[in-house]
Amino acid sequence: MRCLGLDIGSTTIKGGVLDLDEGQITATVSRPFPAPVSGLPAGWVEIAPSAIVDQVEQVLGQLLETAGDATDLYCCGQMGGVILVGESGEPLTNYLSWRDQRTLQPSQSESYLSAVRSRWPDDVLESLGKELQPGSATSLLFWLAEQNSLGTGAVPASVTDFVISRLCRVSPHMHVTQAIGLLDLRTSDWHREAFERLGLGGLRLPRLSQRPEAIGCLTRAGRTLRVFGGYGDQQCALYGAGLQRGELSLNISTGSQVSLRVSGFQPGPYQTRKYFDGDWLNTVTHLPAGRSLNAMVDLLTELAREDGLALRDPWQSIIRKAGEISSNDLEVDLAFFAGPLGNSGRMGQITTENMTVGHLFHAAFRAMADNYTRCAGWLDTGRSWRSVVLSGGLTQTVPVLKSLILQRFDVPIRESLGEETLMGLLNLARAERASAPGVKE
Repeated sequence: MRCLGLDIGSTTIKGGVLDLDEGQITATVSRPFPAPVSGLPAGWVEIAPSAIVDQVEQVLGQLLETAGDATDLYCCGQMGGVILVGESGEPLTNYLSWRDQRTLQPSQSESYLSAVRSRWPDDVLESLGKELQPGSATSLLFWLAEQNSLGTGAVPASVTDFVISRLCRVSPHMHVTQAIGLLDLRTSDWHREAFERLGLGGLRLPRLSQRPEAIGCLTRAGRTLRVFGGYGDQQCALYGAGLQRGELSLNISTGSQVSLRVSGFQPGPYQTRKYFDGDWLNTVTHLPAGRSLNAMVDLLTELAREDGLALRDPWQSIIRKAGEISSNDLEVDLAFFAGPLGNSGRMGQITTENMTVGHLFHAAFRAMADNYTRCAGWLDTGRSWRSVVLSGGLTQTVPVLKSLILQRFDVPIRESLGEETLMGLLNLARAERASAPGVKE
């Protein structure tokens, strides 16, 4: 039996053919996620809904050419951000991306984001999983309400839920793994008190899904597929990596997160999100990783670009030179972008001896490993995890980073094999098939 998987990421829209019998992804297709709309004010990041749907349709078309016998489509995607839709999923606004920063702009005496925080007492923020970012759905909805731009009958949706609504022509749904910062995690229902405190008490909300289920059907190339989703891409990636209770997850890619899968709501100095199979995910997100490293590469290659020179593969040289460093007192803080570890980076203890590419990136990789150790302690002060799961792919391409992590965690470490989000969708599809009446695995 074969199904299709679709991951609507903020960089690429990727699809795969999911072979449920073999437990493998047999083909993949990707298209770039559309560029933001031009001409908007600084800090605004909006994407045209039609451009997103067009790219998804191209991915689906290519997948169906490969797997015309597919029966189901499973979808996940980027969390945060918001798009307002109508009853049948028709877009009423652009997609306001999770990267959007407009809520940091001033609203009278404070920013919109600060205004949201001031209206939520600590216990409300805690019951929301301590999820509040500039591009969070709640902060963007508050901004829209303050601009009188919510409209009558508009329903907030994630970008993945919008796409599913358009593909199936159904009213929007939202799975609990997508509803970060919107749920009362004590009840696993919409946090209506939090909405009321923001003046959003009359907001129409999508139907909330507590478990994976078919949302609707689509017909393409003469085939009708049931559509499941949309699920949070972080949770899908960890589900694909096979994260178990008692394991610590280090997901390291463009950004990075440290996470623990737990059996109940346990608030603490971290974020909490719904997971699959009735579990929760305690997590620290927005940690520096590939995005910050790429900023350093851009600096080092700026003069070459200015002279019209294209370096063949700067990363190959960087990884080799960093791996040659055995002793290093250079200090690097990679918090170039706002996150739980700050919003400005630095470099220190610079000498003529350590002012090299190898020392610089070795110090950056060491800082990343130190960050993961520090944040893991926030999740579990007793450090009681029995093993560590690496995912996201960066440790596979940067051996020195993996080595530095191994030095800091004295438990077994295993590494997933890649394509974690699509593997997560495959695992969900296999679980759905196993639970169907009359089906035995």
